[in-house]
Amino acid sequence: MAIITPKRADVITWDEYFMGVARLSGMRSKDPNSQVGACIVDENNKIRSMGYNGFPRGCSDDEFPWSREGDTLETKYAYVTHSELNAILNYRGGSLEGCKIYVTLFPCNECAKAIIQAGIKTVVYAENKYDGTPSVEASKRLMNAAGVRYYQYQPTGREIKINL
Repeated sequence: MAIITPKRADVITWDEYFMGVARLSGMRSKDPNSQVGACIVDENNKIRSMGYNGFPRGCSDDEFPWSREGDTLETKYAYVTHSELNAILNYRGGSLEGCKIYVTLFPCNECAKAIIQAGIKTVVYAENKYDGTPSVEASKRLMNAAGVRYYQYQPTGREIKINL
């Protein structure tokens, strides 16, 4: 009879893994104030796409503003694509129907619309620092109406170190 070696017990959970991927993706953002990442996974826990906040393809991050204050055209807000929308647009494989999106910041109302239209059914978010704002309240109304489930990721406190 063969001796069976027990499996490793300290494997990270799927939520830890995918939120970690979202956080790592957010580290690609060149925004000096907000680094937001997103990771879309299917029902089989396969990563479909990732994204982070930044300017659209072909728009130089050296020529467009990163400012948060001033006239609209002199701030990042008129130009930056949010991580959720980037993750949705980066996917080239067909439908995202029934998928789950992990995002480091609760989606704004514009991203909520894209999430709903893409058919994503669950949002897992790390932070909601804009809770109570009109954008977040509109997001919640939209997602509730469309049957999109959302919940806050519960950190385990586990530290994961990656040497690059």
